[in-house]
Amino acid sequence: MTNYDPDKHPLIEMKGVTKAYNPRKGFFGRKGNKVLALNDIDLNIHKGEIFGLVGQSGSGKTTTGRLLVKLEDPTHGKIRLKGELINDLGGKPLQHFRSKVQMIFQDPYQSLNPHLSIAETISEPLVVHGIGSPESRREKVIQTLETVGLRPGKAFYNHYPHQLSGGQRQRVAVARAIVLDPEFIVADEPTSMLDATIAIQLLRLLSRIRDEFGMTFLFITHNLAAAKYLCDRVAVIHEGHIVEVNTAENIIRNPEHPYTKKLIKVQPGFRF
Repeated sequence: MTNYDPDKHPLIEMKGVTKAYNPRKGFFGRKGNKVLALNDIDLNIHKGEIFGLVGQSGSGKTTTGRLLVKLEDPTHGKIRLKGELINDLGGKPLQHFRSKVQMIFQDPYQSLNPHLSIAETISEPLVVHGIGSPESRREKVIQTLETVGLRPGKAFYNHYPHQLSGGQRQRVAVARAIVLDPEFIVADEPTSMLDATIAIQLLRLLSRIRDEFGMTFLFITHNLAAAKYLCDRVAVIHEGHIVEVNTAENIIRNPEHPYTKKLIKVQPGFRF
């Protein structure tokens, strides 16, 4: 869809998406039944919103995120970005897609290459996509470091991941995700490895990035309190099924599905 209208179409659309995994052969060479990570899910995410996907471990939420950034492909169903089918992208269209869709991973200790400096880590997407000169990329990296709260940016430019705290590393991961000015970012449990104070700071950062740059987020979490704090709408996922979608406020104050009620009940220290 060359003339995308955000008032008429969602930015992201998943229709009838199923993801099945073939299990490895067992000791006697036998294969078990296919494992359904996602089972016929429909999901729409609108331009400019922070959309929460909430579920317990193994519910299919990370698989959903990986499909949306094309780290994996669906077994069945269709996924669209701005109305354009992305299932079979390849070549230059796929490269263009990867410049518009990024991911922030859960573990800042694993997602950053320890052998690359912070400057190399953040500038790598610019180099891969052939954007800018070395001088302009340097300025872009410094600017992006300061956008994510690592100030002054020049002070962090030549550092390596092991020289940073966990919270600072996750800010570098955010910087790497936004340096290409993408339209859509999947944030997969980005605060789960951080203590509460640092986690709240990161949530505020994501909210500010959305407001300042108009980026759209899928925020994947097991934490309903974090979803309520950050998200406009929330989908609850259970055993590969979307069981409930509503505003964050309504999901928590007026849950309809038994699984959603269970999530709220077991949330440690949760208060409305």
